[in-house]
Amino acid sequence: MNSEHAPLLPLLKRYFGFTSFRPLQEEIILDSLAGRDVFALLPTGGGKSLCFQLPALAREGLTVVVSPLIALMKDQVDSLQAGGVPATFLNSSLNANESRRRLQGLNGGEFRLLYVAPERLMLEGFLCELTKWDVRLIAVDEAHCISEWGHDFRVEYRKLAELRDVFPAVPFMALTATATDRVRADIVSHLKLREPKCYVASFNRPNLMYRVIAKNKPYDQLLAFLRARATEGGIVYCHSRKTTESVAANLSEDGVAARPYHAGLSADERSDNQEAFLRDEVRVVCATIAFGMGINKSNVRFVVHYDLPKNIEGYYQETGRAGRDGLPSECLLLFSAGDVVKQSKFIEEKPSEREQQLAREQLRQMVHYAECCQCRRSELLRYFSETHPGDNCGACDNCLSPRQTFDGTLAAQKFLSCVFRIREKSGFGTGLNHVVEVLTGANTEKIRRWGHAQLSTYNIGLEHSRTEWAAIGRELIRLGFLQQTTEKFSIVEITGDGLAALKTRKQIRLTQSEVVPDAKTKTARFGEIVCDETLFARLRDLRKKLADERNVPAYVVLSDVSLRQMARIYPKSESEFAGISGVGEKKLHEFGETFIAEIAAHLQTNPQQTFADEPPSAAPPPRKSMGDSARESMRQFRSGKTVEEIARDRKVVAGTVLGHISEAIEQGESVDLDRLVPPAEQKLIADAFDRIGFAALTPVHEALGGALDYGKLRLVRAAINARATTI
Repeated sequence: MNSEHAPLLPLLKRYFGFTSFRPLQEEIILDSLAGRDVFALLPTGGGKSLCFQLPALAREGLTVVVSPLIALMKDQVDSLQAGGVPATFLNSSLNANESRRRLQGLNGGEFRLLYVAPERLMLEGFLCELTKWDVRLIAVDEAHCISEWGHDFRVEYRKLAELRDVFPAVPFMALTATATDRVRADIVSHLKLREPKCYVASFNRPNLMYRVIAKNKPYDQLLAFLRARATEGGIVYCHSRKTTESVAANLSEDGVAARPYHAGLSADERSDNQEAFLRDEVRVVCATIAFGMGINKSNVRFVVHYDLPKNIEGYYQETGRAGRDGLPSECLLLFSAGDVVKQSKFIEEKPSEREQQLAREQLRQMVHYAECCQCRRSELLRYFSETHPGDNCGACDNCLSPRQTFDGTLAAQKFLSCVFRIREKSGFGTGLNHVVEVLTGANTEKIRRWGHAQLSTYNIGLEHSRTEWAAIGRELIRLGFLQQTTEKFSIVEITGDGLAALKTRKQIRLTQSEVVPDAKTKTARFGEIVCDETLFARLRDLRKKLADERNVPAYVVLSDVSLRQMARIYPKSESEFAGISGVGEKKLHEFGETFIAEIAAHLQTNPQQTFADEPPSAAPPPRKSMGDSARESMRQFRSGKTVEEIARDRKVVAGTVLGHISEAIEQGESVDLDRLVPPAEQKLIADAFDRIGFAALTPVHEALGGALDYGKLRLVRAAINARATTI
């Protein structure tokens, strides 16, 4: 493949409004541009889409994006077009005339990105058309759908491997936000990726706060939570269609604008309800897990699980729909033992024993997460084979308000002894609930039939309720004193450690049952961009008006991050406005004057506030240090090599090397700029920047008649910004 491509950072600022990459983005993009297959696992909100969007702009030809949902395609294309990116989609939502127009555009090379569903992509006639469109990259988004071990397996994804025969020289990129080791291996195998470079980012979402509370009058808990967040929007996940509808109806009656979303609604109803949420016309969507995968809404401030999720992977994916803009957001789970029983009954309806065993193990892991007293972030990361540094994340309920423990030796002895006595008398083990019934003196048919009322442990546990005993039993499983099978009739058995603890009366500390908290309390948020809240609300209203005029969701115009920065910095000129995160070339020209005027109008009647410290960096965060690739280019540059020699040695274009040197300058590295740009040209470029501003390189390039290349422009801009040289 041809590795020639345009410099990346100017494109990043021009089209997306960012000045630096998120972790791993640049490495993934460079490998893709070099023609390599890539597997990328980046968490939701980690900038996954940019990994194929930016390469599409850096070279000629078409990038094909395989996407599973119609809404997701429209959402991403709307956002791209708002930034000036030539992108389109083809799916069943388009009428014949519109489809024909877009096909004509594809035949004429009008687009750089095409979003399409796997079902349409693999049609013989469509593949024939595709071969005419100069395809340079095939990106498979939501690639976990290809694995039967993933949480959202789709049979049609399996056919994508046939594309290898149709496009043998085109590189593939597989992307997902969540996948276990097993699912990762499945993706690489089924897509027939060829010696792929694999990138796995941290699963940690530091801007998310995780909380679990004991379920008690759940609707009242939810209503109090929402009323404490009266200006924010989010998703409430429910297990059943009926619950989504009843909760949404009750919320609407109580003054919270809410809509239901589930597969039982008509396509028009689902579309209308989703669109109302995307446009901030309703605050809350009450949904089954059918909702959320197809949205790119960046300002979801909370995700509430009204019912217990089936597994950790789905829970992680669903909570990941909060805070995609990098601002602090909350994830609340309402938990009760009754939900565990409901899920267990659903598992029994699965057709095969293998499916049932897998589902029981996944449910056990989910319950462990809900009941654990350790850092919840650490528990989530451990599931994905990642270790969280430190014992306290500072952003989950267990770390902020550690639950009390007590000497549970006596309770543990009673429970372990009961399990042992049942096995001793009957020659078989029983389920956890039966052990609880024996301890609390129940008079059930099984206790009578098996003679368990005669056990020495019968009715010796009246100091705890059945719910408390069940929690104690599950904690003993987590601590390794008991083990639980995953068969249909799951049983608990005492382990070697449990037997030793029983014989030696080893002290065992257990966790106090959780007291139901006041759900209306709003947890203090770490990392919030402190700003003029009155101005932020005013800018949000303006954004909504501009979005409605353009028939797009509000966040497509500008993100909450951008608005909060404006409400803190008060930009008064286009050059200041251009420095706002997310403001690219098109948005600067389209919205700059309007927002600057609104800020000026606000300041006529309100004093400008001052803030003690610098605003926290907005997504994407600035690089803390140079990447390995830039560091290697700088090492060779300092050894005396020219840019051209470094480019030949590293098999990249000269623009990439200049980009690396610019990055080094921005990080404070001392560079002799005269080696790269003659002083006279430095003066010309600096004067042009003074006249035009620093927002984008293209206007400066054009102002200089195209005589000086982008690499030199970027070097001088970096030097000015870093004050590394005097011009």
